[in-house]
Amino acid sequence: MHVKTYIAKLVDLVELEREAEIEAMREEMRRLKGYEREKVGRAILNLNGKVIGEEFGFKLVKYGRKEPFKTEIGVGDLIVISKGNPLASDLVGTVVEKGSRFIVVAVEAVPSWAFKNVRIDLYANDVTFRRQLENLKKLSESGIRALKLILGQEAPLKSFPEEFTPFDRNLNQSQKEAVSYALGSDDFFLIHGPFGTGKTRTLVELIIQEVKRGSKVLATAESNVAVDNLVERLWGKVKLVRLGHPSRVSVHLKESTLAFQVESHERYRRVRELRNKAERLAMMRDQYKKPTPQMRRGLTNKQILKLAERGRGTRGVPAKDVRQMAQWITLNEQIQKLYKFAEKIESEIIREIIEDVDVVLSTNSSSALEFIKDVEFDVVIIDEASQATIPSVLIPIAKAKRFILAGDHKQLPPTILSEEAKELSETLFEKLISLYPSKARMLEVQYRMNQLLMEFPSREFYKGRIKADESVKDITLADLKVREPFFGEPWDSILKREEPLVFVDTSDRTDKWERQRKGSTSRENPLEALLVKEIVERLLRIGIKKNWIGVITPYDDQVDLIRSLIEDEDIEIHTVDGYQGREKEVIILSFVRSNKNHELGFLTDLRRLNVSITRAKRKLIAIGDSETLKEHDTYKRFIEFVKRYGRSIRLRNMEIH
Repeated sequence: MHVKTYIAKLVDLVELEREAEIEAMREEMRRLKGYEREKVGRAILNLNGKVIGEEFGFKLVKYGRKEPFKTEIGVGDLIVISKGNPLASDLVGTVVEKGSRFIVVAVEAVPSWAFKNVRIDLYANDVTFRRQLENLKKLSESGIRALKLILGQEAPLKSFPEEFTPFDRNLNQSQKEAVSYALGSDDFFLIHGPFGTGKTRTLVELIIQEVKRGSKVLATAESNVAVDNLVERLWGKVKLVRLGHPSRVSVHLKESTLAFQVESHERYRRVRELRNKAERLAMMRDQYKKPTPQMRRGLTNKQILKLAERGRGTRGVPAKDVRQMAQWITLNEQIQKLYKFAEKIESEIIREIIEDVDVVLSTNSSSALEFIKDVEFDVVIIDEASQATIPSVLIPIAKAKRFILAGDHKQLPPTILSEEAKELSETLFEKLISLYPSKARMLEVQYRMNQLLMEFPSREFYKGRIKADESVKDITLADLKVREPFFGEPWDSILKREEPLVFVDTSDRTDKWERQRKGSTSRENPLEALLVKEIVERLLRIGIKKNWIGVITPYDDQVDLIRSLIEDEDIEIHTVDGYQGREKEVIILSFVRSNKNHELGFLTDLRRLNVSITRAKRKLIAIGDSETLKEHDTYKRFIEFVKRYGRSIRLRNMEIH
C-alpha cells in the first residue's frame, strides 16, 4: 500500500472513532436520566458553585452539595456544566480536584447561571482527535518514515550496543542492554517491558543518557499519569518542562509545568502589569457606548474618529454618540496593543524556557501544542506505546529524528469503540516488533510479585523468560503481619496468608450461572459478586488495609453489581482495562462467565487475562466456573497450574449471603 493511501485510511479510521466516541457519550446522555448517569459514575447532580480563585488564566469554581457522591469523573477529565440538559450546553471545563462532596473545575469564563443547582457530566474529549487529524494531514518526513517501516517500504538500520556509565547503579542486565541498544539506534528501537519489569526506570536512565550526550529529548506517554511518573523520577536530574493543562498534573508536580515556569520568570512581572493595565482600561472603555453595527450605521472606525474630532454627528447619529463611540474605539485600540505586547513577551519567555531545557514532557496529544511547533528534537521517547493508536504516537514521532517506543503488546491494546475502526487497536509497537524482532529488547526481571504469581503468565505469554527479583520472590501476606484467618473452611484455605495463588471453583454449585441485564451487552454473575463481598469482608477482618485490595472483573455490569454490594470507596473495583499499569497487594478476580454452552465471549482476548493475573503482588484469588473456563486451552492450563502449584478450592452448596 502506498503511504498516501495508508494515511488517508488512518484519517478515515480516526474520523470513525471520533464520531463513535462522541455519539456514545451523547447517546448515553440521551438514554439515561440524570440520576441514572450519576449512578454509573458519569454525572453529578444538584451542585452549587462558587469561584475560589484563578490559576493560569482559568477561573477555579468549586462545586459541592451536602450528600456525598461516588463518581468515575477524575482529575484531568473534561466535563460539561449544564442546567439539566448537558446536550444543550457548551460550557466545558477541566476537573482540577475532587473530594467526596465537592469537585473543583477550571473554566475560561463562568456565566451567572452556572452557580445554582447545576449538573456536571463527563464529556468526550474531541481535542485529541482533532490533533491526530491535523498531524496526519501534514505528516513530517519522520512520521512518513515510521509508516514506511510498517508498510515494508523502508528497511530499518541495524542497532548496535553503545557503552555507557549507568546513572542508576541498580539497573539489571536486561535493563542495561535495552538502554545500550536504544542509544545505538539511528532510526528507532523498541523496549519490551512486561508487568513489573521496571520499564519507567529504564526510560529514565535512557533519557538521562541521551541528555548527557547532548540530545534534546521529547518524552511522551498516552496518559497524564504516565507522564507524571516520568517527571517525578527525572525532577532534579535534568532540566525539564512539562506541557499540558496545568490542572491535569499532580499537584506537587506543578513546578515542572510550562505555566508555572512562565509565571515564575523574571520578565513575567511585566506581562502582569500590562494585563492589569489593559483590564483597568477595559473598565473605563465599558462606560462609553460600544460601536455596534446598529449604533455605527455603516460608519468605519476612521470615520467615527474624524467626526468626533470635528465635534459633529451624521445621518441619525447624534454628535454625543459619535463622541462616546470614539472614546470607546480609542481605549479599545490601547487595550489591544497592551494585550498584544503582553502576548509577545509571554511567547519570548516560553521560547526561552523551551530552548533552555533538555527534556520536554507531555502526553502524545499535547506534543501537538503550538509552543514546540518549530523545536527540533533529536529523539522522542514514548512510554505506554502499546496502549496508543498509530495516529496518536505519530504526533510525537513527527517531531524527532529518532524514536524509542516502550510498551508490552502482550497486555491490553488501546480501547476502540467503533466497530469499523477496530483496526486502530493494532499499534505501531506491535507491528514493528513482529516485523523487526532484532530491533527490540525485553526486560526480564520483575520487581512486583511473588514468583508463583509470575510463573504462569511468564510461561504462557513470555516464553518463560521472566524471573522474579530476589526482593519479591517469596513475598506473601504473612510479611504484612496480618492475622491468621479464623473463619473455618473454605474461608481459611482461601485466605491462607502464606498461599499466594488461589482458584475458587464454583462449578459444583447450582447458583453459579451468569446473567444479562435487559438491554445490556455486558454480563454479571450474582454468586461471584457475593463471594467477592464475603472475601473482602474477611480480608479486612484479618487486618488487610482497604487500599491493599483490588477487585477486577472483565465486565462493566459485574463491576456495578459488586460496587452495590461493597459500598466502600477505598476498595478499588474496576474492569481489567481500568487496572492496566496498576498493582495491589491482593487482587480478587471474578471471571463471570458460567453458561451451559461454555461460551467465553471476550475473555478469549488473552491479553485481558494477562493483565488480570499480573496485578497482584502477594495474593491472587480468582473466582470462576472451571467447567466453562476449561473450554479454552489457556484457561484450562491456568486452572491446572493453580491445582498443581497453588490451591484450588471447589465450593460446595454451602450458604453464601
